[in-house]
Order: sequence, then C-alpha cells, then structure tokens
Amino acid sequence: MAVHISSEIGRIKEVLIHPPGAELLAVTPSTRHDYLYDDIVDVVQAQREHRRFVAVLERFATVHHVRDLLTEVLSDDQTRQHLIRETLDIVPSEPLSRDLQDLSPSELVRTLIEGKEESPGLLTSTLNECGYTLPPLPNLFFTRDVAMGINDHVMIGSMRYGVRWTEEIIMKAIFLYNPKVSNQGILYDGSREHRLNYTLEGGDVHPIRRDTLMIGFSERSSPAAIDNLADLLFRGTTITDIIIVIMPGEESAIHLDMIFTQVDRELCVVHPPHFMGPERLPILHWKKGRKALREMPDVFHALDECGFRVEPILCGGQRRITQEREQWSSGCNFLAARPGLVLSYTRNEATLEEMQKTGFKLVKAGDFLDGSEAIREDERAVITFEGGELVRGGGGPRCMTCPIQRDDPWT
Repeated sequence: MAVHISSEIGRIKEVLIHPPGAELLAVTPSTRHDYLYDDIVDVVQAQREHRRFVAVLERFATVHHVRDLLTEVLSDDQTRQHLIRETLDIVPSEPLSRDLQDLSPSELVRTLIEGKEESPGLLTSTLNECGYTLPPLPNLFFTRDVAMGINDHVMIGSMRYGVRWTEEIIMKAIFLYNPKVSNQGILYDGSREHRLNYTLEGGDVHPIRRDTLMIGFSERSSPAAIDNLADLLFRGTTITDIIIVIMPGEESAIHLDMIFTQVDRELCVVHPPHFMGPERLPILHWKKGRKALREMPDVFHALDECGFRVEPILCGGQRRITQEREQWSSGCNFLAARPGLVLSYTRNEATLEEMQKTGFKLVKAGDFLDGSEAIREDERAVITFEGGELVRGGGGPRCMTCPIQRDDPWT
C-alpha cells in the first residue's frame, strides 16, 4: 500500500519496525559513546518489551519488519550490488567486498545489521580485543530517525553520526525498491549528504497536516539541511507552513520528539520548561512565499496561526524535578494509533497522571491484549507497556516506529 502520512495522529494503518537484536551486544561500557548510548541494554529484556509493544501495534496496523522488506529487495541482483557498493562507500574494504558478495540475501541483511567482526591477528587474540570491518547498527530499532513519510513522499535522514550512515542506505533501498511501501518518491535523500554541518533526522520532523510541518533545529538537524528540505517541500508538496523549534543544546533533548508530541487533535505533551514560561524556546514560522521568518511568542501561537488550537499536557506534572526525570525517560515520546489513543512507557507515572486529568484512560498492554479491558472508539486512552530496557537506548514509542500509512484526521 502507498505511503501516506499527513499527520502525527491519524489512524495508523501500516508501520515499519525493527526489533532490537544481536547488534546491541556490541554496546559495552567502553564502546557505548561510539554507538551513541548512555548505558548498556539487557538485550533479552529489551526484546521482550519490544514484542509486547509490537503485539499492541498489530491490533491497529499491518506491521512490517526492516529485515523482511530488505531481504525481499535483495533477491534482485542489481539492487543487491547497488546496496553493497553504497555500503563500501561508507566502509571501504576489499576483503569486506568479497565477503559480502558471497552472502545470501538473508545473510547479507544479518551482516549489514549485526556487523562483521574482524578476523583477529596474533596480538588481537592475545589481548582478547574485538573490532569490526563492518560496524553493527544498534540504533536501527529507532526507525523513525532514519526514514519517514511526508504526505505521499519519503524522507531519508541525513544522520549526524557516521555510526548510523549504513541505516540510511538500508532504508533507502526498502523505500526505493519494495512495492509494499510504494511512494511518490524520495523527496529528501540524506544518504547522499555526509557533510559535517548538513544533517537532518526524523525525530525532528513532525507532519501536522497536509500543509503544515514542525521541525526541530537541534544538535542532530542543521539549518542548511532544514533550508534544503523546506525548499523541496514548498516546490514539490502541498506544505505551505513550517514551524521551527530552536532546540536547546542539551543531551536530554536530541530531537523534537523528546520534548513534544501530539496526542490528539487539540492536545500535545510537552516538556514544560521548553514551551512555557521564561525559559521557553524560540519559535519561528516559515510561510511559503514569505521572504522572512517570523518569530512567534511560543509554539501554541505558531500553531494557532496555522489553524490549530492546541493545549499542552505537562510531561512530569507540575514539579520541575519530576519533569526532568520523566522527560529523560521519554515521557514526551508518544505514538498515536488514532486521535486520542496513544502508546507509552508505563514508568512515567506523573505524565500518565496528567493524561488522566485530561480524560485519558490508562490501560495496561496485557489487559488490552487479553481482552480484559476494552477501549471504545470514542474514548481517549493510553496503552502502557514496560520499557525499562528499551528506554536505555534513548527513545520511546514514536522513535521506534516509522509509520507508512495513516488516515487523514482532518477530513
């Protein structure tokens, strides 16, 4: 079915995910910074949590897996050779080239994702050291960062750090060649951009409506790349308004979706210090055809100018200490299955209490899956699942999903 994503909240119909796997075993106390991790993850427990998350998703949408879709396109030799060439552009190695050529499609996919260890020499064996000729991809389970739909087109992220560049070509191969995710074309191809100050990641890009987009200018997304995307959007799509959030230089807020997500037509969850009060972030409104960007008092005025009246739900509640703790543990990072029905980690209790005050019913994933607790079609609800290990990777339900098709909630 064709890609169609015109909002963050429309009823979800198809989604692309990747369960965390053996690639996470490469993340150790000595390598965690190289792989962009703050901690190491219990892989077995993370897989268990992710399976519960996917089980809930499958009640609402067709769930595609990166491994499956990539294996299907690599059955074509021309596509396979193209992917190998692009991989070797990132990791040049003649021995690696020979090794990749000899692999079956499924083995090639496994190697691209889990990496290929170097053959140890005498000193390496003596010191019990381990290295990779092809690094693994422990961040791939955050599929939203690398690819996303914008209306009927696709954006391939231009990842800030080289350890994620192979993810770009994997996602590009899927959206270029697999008919299950057919689309109107790759509007922005970040896999071709490896300049230091030219980056753009999906966690910063939020479709609001067919004509409106929010983008975070963050440590991971640069002004030059946002300029280019805006030009492509204004020339090739129905987008007429872009709201830009000037993100703080904080480790806890690497993407916009770590401090803001929309959960219903008139509701969003925010990290309060960044959007309310004297510490609020600068907000710019970019109107198609206008020669200058307009600075707005806050994000709510900017959205109102684009035709949205949105009220905030406070991540962490009223206390600053709780706000900071729960924002760190992805308390703002929700995934909407439809307007007013969202998925969230169980652990962010103060945020979930704020959701309840706004009329959301809290439903445990297990109770939803076994039918002991139902959710009416007209009911607001949060389906909660355990994510104590998943969150160590630095993201939440929105990060772990690449929606392929949603209904339009505004029609």
